[in-house]
Amino acid sequence: MESYEDRVAVVTGAGSGIGLAIATELAARGARLVLGDIESDALTAAVAGLESTGAEIVGVRGDVSIAADVERLARTAMERFGALHVAVNNAGVAGGGPMWEIEPATWEWVLGVDLWGVIHGVRAFVPRIIESGAGGVVINTASMAGLTSTPFMGPYNVAKHGVVTLSETLHHELSLLHPDIGVTVLCPGWVRTRIHQSERNSPAAVAERQDDVDAVLAGTPLDGMAGMVDELVANGLDPAEVARMTLDAALAGQVYVLTHGDWTNMVTRRTELMVSGRNPEMSFPGND
Repeated sequence: MESYEDRVAVVTGAGSGIGLAIATELAARGARLVLGDIESDALTAAVAGLESTGAEIVGVRGDVSIAADVERLARTAMERFGALHVAVNNAGVAGGGPMWEIEPATWEWVLGVDLWGVIHGVRAFVPRIIESGAGGVVINTASMAGLTSTPFMGPYNVAKHGVVTLSETLHHELSLLHPDIGVTVLCPGWVRTRIHQSERNSPAAVAERQDDVDAVLAGTPLDGMAGMVDELVANGLDPAEVARMTLDAALAGQVYVLTHGDWTNMVTRRTELMVSGRNPEMSFPGND
């Protein structure tokens, strides 16, 4: 693709954060948009805000962990605009704690949104991009957590590692079978989003269990970890900057987007330790 002008794009998790920033940047570059989000009020506000700029846009509420909801996004793009060229699988949540204390409900929720949401997106969106016949790109939001293994972030780390390898594999497959469709995987560090407030959309069973997980950390060096994360997120990158970086990389055919250059040493160090047969070192991104 040479530009986003008149291209049709679907963005999940588009009601706020990186998703809204990518949708806003796509609209500014002339794309027509289908936005998805689980939060009705945020989605309505996002659609209204972008419509006021003259963008052609439609919003579809849904849960990306449900295949039928993602399929509905894809169908809406084809029915409303007659094509699909850009798929941004961005919706995400976070949850963690000591892995032996994390209930299956939390694993199912985080993996359902962060990994299965992308899997459902690939299955629903890629065939439509192929069918549209004009090339395109799939953008998957992973994280630096997909390239490192920070403690007490088990479900999130597992999901985001999965998104990275899914994206790499999809890149190889499309390169062989449909080389006019690119893949970009976004691996951001701290960004000013509400990812640290994911519990607002969590199932009741997950929210109820979080107090028990917090109690395990009480009195340890990680007591008050939530406050530390709040500060790191508040001082993170502007989502608009991440959106511009990601969309430029996708146009250039770049697979990996690492937003925090000063964190790449952790990725390099992890690989060095792995190939040399040494044990992993513990790191806390952004708080070294």
